[in-house]
Amino acid sequence: MKMSQSPWMLHYDGSSCNGCDIEVLASTTPVYDLERFGIINTGDPKHADIFLITGGINYQNRSVVQQLYSQMPDPKVVVAVGICACDGGIFKDCYNILGGVDKVIPVDVYVPGCAARPESIIDGVVRALDLLEIKRDRMRRGLSPEEQGWAIANINEGRTGKAVRKRDESVSGGNKA
Repeated sequence: MKMSQSPWMLHYDGSSCNGCDIEVLASTTPVYDLERFGIINTGDPKHADIFLITGGINYQNRSVVQQLYSQMPDPKVVVAVGICACDGGIFKDCYNILGGVDKVIPVDVYVPGCAARPESIIDGVVRALDLLEIKRDRMRRGLSPEEQGWAIANINEGRTGKAVRKRDESVSGGNKA
């Protein structure tokens, strides 16, 4: 992780019980200190490099999430925090829930859990920083976002040594999921 500038992170809460939001806030306290990685929280998507989303996507917030994502400059990384953001969670079968974040925008890092622990959130953000650096490097080489490929990191899979699901071998190693 060799960032030349501090990455900015935008946090958005979709449809959730707010358990993951509390854990995101806990990860910024001195006990866990997510900000030691130089991350700056922002409320403006035009400054954000990392889009951290908690909660599932419903019909009302779908367009908001898409609009926030489209306003972020390239390269950008999306982190889905909590099982609700990953696949809809306990609200998945509700009439108004579309599912996880990946139903409306591409997700780079999944951090499962109900609620996701601060340690897992920090691990996911560190993986997002690595992916952001890879995407920045590819942009410097003149590749468009579509040509850059993508990688999905699942925090639990990374810890157990299983391969990370991916489409681009150069991002996450040589093992196939």
